[in-house]
This record gives sequence, C-alpha cells and structure tokens, in this order.
Amino acid sequence: MSSLPRPHLDRIIALASKGGAARAAIVFPCSASSIEAGVIGQRMGLIEPIIVGPRKRITEIAEQGGFGVDSMEFVETGNDPTVAARAAVGLCQEDRADMLMKGSLHTDELLGFVVGKDSGLRTDRRVSHTFVFDMPEQEQPLLMADCVVNINPNLVEKRDIAQNAIELAHTLGLERPYVGILSAVETINPAIPGTLDAAVLSKMAERGQITGATVEGPLSFDVAFSFEAAQIKGVDLQTSRRPDIFIMPNLEAGNMLYKQLVYVGHAECAGIVLGTRVPIVVTSRADSAESRVSSCALAVLHARRGQAH
Repeated sequence: MSSLPRPHLDRIIALASKGGAARAAIVFPCSASSIEAGVIGQRMGLIEPIIVGPRKRITEIAEQGGFGVDSMEFVETGNDPTVAARAAVGLCQEDRADMLMKGSLHTDELLGFVVGKDSGLRTDRRVSHTFVFDMPEQEQPLLMADCVVNINPNLVEKRDIAQNAIELAHTLGLERPYVGILSAVETINPAIPGTLDAAVLSKMAERGQITGATVEGPLSFDVAFSFEAAQIKGVDLQTSRRPDIFIMPNLEAGNMLYKQLVYVGHAECAGIVLGTRVPIVVTSRADSAESRVSSCALAVLHARRGQAH
C-alpha cells in the first residue's frame, strides 16, 4: 500500500461506500490480483460481486491467496474467457449487474462483446476510457482521456471521448469542468493534425456540440499544467487554473503520459470505460491494489448516477 496521501481517491471511495453496494459482474478473475479487488470491494461495502468464470479454478486461486470467496455468487462458464465475457454482458442485459469488472482476460475480448450490436449495452457514444489521477501536492484531481481504448481517434470520436469524460467529472461533483485539449504546441499548426482537432473541439463546445464544460485547445502540456508557464509564453487562457480534464491527441501520447504520472510523478489513479450503458473497470495486471479499489469505487459512483438518470 502506498504511504503517500491520496485525498481525492479516498473521497471517491468514501462517497461510493455510502450509497449501498452495486452489483458487479467480475469477468474471468483467474488471478490473485483480480480476485483480491473483488474481495476488498465487497469488504468495503462497494460491490456485491458476481464471479463469472470457472468456479473450481477461481476458488483454488483464492484459497492460495488467502481470499474468501464463499459468500460470492458464481456463474459457471468454464475455462473459455470469451464465454465468461458473453455471460457477464448477459447479466447486464438482464439487469442483474450494474457494472462490469475485467478479470484475467484481454480488454478487447470483453469490449468486443460489450460493443456488439446485440449486447444491449451500446449507446450512441464512442466507447472510451477515462482516468482520474490523485497527484502529490495537487489540490484537485486530474481526469485524462483516452489512454487505453481509442488508438487514433478522429474528430467525432474525440468529441465523444470529451463528453464521456465531462459526464464523469459531473459524477465527481464538478458542475462545469474546464477541459484542455492537448497537443504538442498551443498554436494551430496544419502540420500537426491534433492542433486542428483541438481548435475545432473548442468551437464545437461554443456551439453546444459538447456540453457541460468549458473547452479550450490546443494546449501544450506545460501551458495546460502550469498557469505560470502560460503567462511566460503569453497564452491567454480562459481561466487561471489547471484544466480538470486533459483530452489526449491519441493513445500513444496518453498512455505514455499516464505511466509517467504514475511511475515518475508518484500519482495514484482510478479509471473506467464509459460510453456504455454500464461502467466497466479494466485495470491492468500492474495496477496497485489502491488503483483497483479506487476504480471499482469510481464505477460504483458512475453506475449510481446512471440509475438516477
């Protein structure tokens, strides 16, 4: 467990634990870490786990790790992770589960069934992933998208990525978040396509095609992260604070920045997949226990907000 304070993620966990447990289908959790996340989530009152996968195999792994799973509901699917994914999606279709948690299968194996035309979980939005970072000495959390799902999103897909992240910010109590569309530079350069997309996204927000937030771009990372840097460079920003949300130009940039924040900047993070009827937790094998539990809590909050609407 990390010894660094993480007030923003602790707040998310505290809020999620107050409203009653969500029904979470945990898909093919055939590793100690994925089982542990479900056990801790249940112990903290965040989730009612439904284990979807090979019961005997999962029970043996749990016993080896010292985790008790006897009180959890099981849906037996055998050793094929795609069968487990299909069954878990079916639980959501039948309103028997409020959220999905990825276990030991590949993310695309799970999302392939989620976005299938017969899944019942698709919306009119592009599916995307959003992180929430708790960074040392930062007074506010930072949301960032998309670092996991969309490799090279086009303009319309970036619009959905931004809107998904904005709605998650609303879940966290940010009524009108400030969104920074990141690129390599803060000026429009036709040779850098991300700057053009950023400028258009800003205009789309002005015209109501992106709602619920103030959107600005293109912004280079230093200008977005440091108001002092913006002043030195003479960039006149709409606010005098760091954006609540960073929208990344592509997955390569997003994935590298997110790992730098975690491994170099000592940030802790939570993240979920959005743009579907239920939130989905898709943590990595390298994620800490704190990150897994925080992601679970984030999904619980967002699922609860979806039920309220």
